[in-house]
Amino acid sequence: MTLDEFNRLSAQDARDTLLACAHVGRWADAVASGRPYATVADAVDAASAAADPWTDAEIDAALSRHPRIGERASGEQADARMSRSEQSGVDSSDDDVARRLADGNRAYEEKFGHVFLIRAAGRSAEEILEQLTDRLGNDAQTERANAARNLREIAALRLEGVLSA
Repeated sequence: MTLDEFNRLSAQDARDTLLACAHVGRWADAVASGRPYATVADAVDAASAAADPWTDAEIDAALSRHPRIGERASGEQADARMSRSEQSGVDSSDDDVARRLADGNRAYEEKFGHVFLIRAAGRSAEEILEQLTDRLGNDAQTERANAARNLREIAALRLEGVLSA
């Protein structure tokens, strides 16, 4: 979709497009209501501003739509397709990597109560595993901030990708 097409969408269609980038209703409404945008960068900047900060409930809503790192999102919804593309650098066919990711995901979820989230696009499995290991040493408040920051990065990258397709 082009930026011009996005600017011309109905409010509901724009909202649905944005919810695929981050499943946060208030955020999607704010970004959709800011149209028309002059440039893709303007749209991404508005999306980033509307996402900072997200409430705990909004973070939870966005996290609920993300699969574990190393697990492929199922379905044909736009956010599932985006997730599969973002995690394309994670080779889950490597048994050692798959085991380490599963163990790390389990430890993370036990400690923090939600899925480990990282902007996976452009990162290798080893880089992701290193971040997962490092972030397991964080306290809950620091890790919540990390999850929110990564959600904002993912939402911005997804929106940029949607509007540049």
